[in-house]
Order: sequence, then structure tokens, then C-alpha cells
Amino acid sequence: MPDFIYYLLKYSYQVLTVYFYIMIATIILSWTPIRNSKIYLILEKITSPYLKIFRGWIVIGMVDFTPMLGLIIFQVLLTIMGRAI
Repeated sequence: MPDFIYYLLKYSYQVLTVYFYIMIATIILSWTPIRNSKIYLILEKITSPYLKIFRGWIVIGMVDFTPMLGLIIFQVLLTIMGRAI
């Protein structure tokens, strides 16, 4: 594999891993009173494009479990990408 492609994949993998942890933080913070803070709003703007794809699929009562589905799919894709590197 040419060096350019290798480093591009490695950098993309690292950026997507950070994005994964930002999604986890956003989901956890959504259950707390911090949800009304500016930091949460910034995190939500960052993660919303991906997580809104799954919003409303698995709702039990008033709890939406679809962000967990989004995280699982994202983690599977990260694992596949990590093994390819």
C-alpha cells in the first residue's frame, strides 16, 4: 500500500475514533442537566448529522435507544477500518 494512502487511512481512523468518543459523551450528557449547557449544544451539533439518521427507530416509552444502534454500527465500521490498516 502506498504511504500516502496508508497515512490517509490511519489519520481518518484516528479522527473517526475521536468522533466515536464524542458521540458517547453526547449521549451520556443528554441524560443529565448539563444538556442545557453550551458545551452540550456544540457536541450535539458535531454528532447530530450521523445520529439523526437513526433517531426514532427503537423507542421504548420515552427513551430512544437508537443512538446505541448508531454507536454499534459505527464501532463495527471502525473495527473493519482498523483491521484494513
